[in-house]
Amino acid sequence: MAETSNARPSETRVQRLQRLRRAVESSGALHLKDAAELLKVSEMTVRRDLAGPEAALALLGGYVVNAASPTGIKYTFEQEIDQHTQDKRLACRAAAASINEGDTIFIDCGTTMQSLADCLPEDLPLSVICYSMNVASIVTRRPGTQVMLMGGLYHPSSQSFASDDGLSYLRRLGINKAFISAGGVHWTRGASCSNFHEVAVKQAVIETAMESTLVIDASKLGSLKSAFFSDIGAFSRIIVGGAASSEMRKHFRSLPVEYVTSAT
Repeated sequence: MAETSNARPSETRVQRLQRLRRAVESSGALHLKDAAELLKVSEMTVRRDLAGPEAALALLGGYVVNAASPTGIKYTFEQEIDQHTQDKRLACRAAAASINEGDTIFIDCGTTMQSLADCLPEDLPLSVICYSMNVASIVTRRPGTQVMLMGGLYHPSSQSFASDDGLSYLRRLGINKAFISAGGVHWTRGASCSNFHEVAVKQAVIETAMESTLVIDASKLGSLKSAFFSDIGAFSRIIVGGAASSEMRKHFRSLPVEYVTSAT
């Protein structure tokens, strides 16, 4: 594969590795393709850069990770689990109400999606596709539920797995309804998250599912995280739990946003 036209010929291997280390410190892991795009070089160049013993980074399962502690990823899950709990619950109850018997649904990773798994209608026969430990631990205890868990490299930052094989498997499935989480939802910059490894999964399921619903609490509105994954026009519904100011709502008034401020 030839170098891209945007490559930086003056940038040395040491400088590229420094940029990669900063990206890995920020996101915990970086897919090889994303690393090449970040540096504006070929994937082979990234592989060569990582081959030296002094690189301090390694390629594991298609991801660039910290060589000294490949699973010592910046841990955000425990920080988020107790944040905006009531608002997350409100959004998830509204999302779960749209699920029908026999649906094949996808549940994204994250603390909001853990709440959605808890809110699934009891004893309703479903097929559930997921890729995170916290969601899987809930849905596997449900009677009459077929669970499909995507595997791959484990990312503690969101208790989730990711791999190219998992993406191929996902694209072969028939998904009625996908429920997607986000760390930030901006009216012009779209939906974003903090973990780069989640981007490919979210994008694949949005392309595959018959309908996709973004499920967030109100604190995510107007926020922008480092890893963009979708324009907000890609969602058939955006369910927001909690109160949002009238000024914030103005930015989203042309979109299919539903604000849930109280339990029904």
